[in-house]
Amino acid sequence: MIKFFLMVNKQGQTRLSKYYEHVEINKRTLLETEVIKSCLSRSSEQCSFIEYKDFKLIYRQYAALFIVVGVNDTENEMAIYEFIHNFVEVLDDYFSRVSELDIMFNLDKVHIILDEMVLNGCIVETNRARILAPLLILDKMSDS
Repeated sequence: MIKFFLMVNKQGQTRLSKYYEHVEINKRTLLETEVIKSCLSRSSEQCSFIEYKDFKLIYRQYAALFIVVGVNDTENEMAIYEFIHNFVEVLDDYFSRVSELDIMFNLDKVHIILDEMVLNGCIVETNRARILAPLLILDKMSDS
């Protein structure tokens, strides 16, 4: 089960965070700081799976953005690794080469995409067309 999902830039600034378990606000800040530090300090040759406290961290780097997913011990690391890639491909489809600025200025749309893919910490959808369908309908409604 996914515990949290983070998008972070190389400077360690959180661009998106989504928690699927209750974590107090002050603990979130500390958790994010420690998680980001442990991922950013690793070299590109090192494994993208990290054992951290009572869960695992799976991360991928795309240009200046890191996507970090915290999962419980029973979750399949490779499935989450591929889920991260699928999420980025969906963002690329929607934004035509997604960038950090796209994330910052369209945070609501990124949350809609993530919510279509993950429900209560479980991956429920991976089909790009079905993920983007509600967002495309919203775009049509706002254009008219």
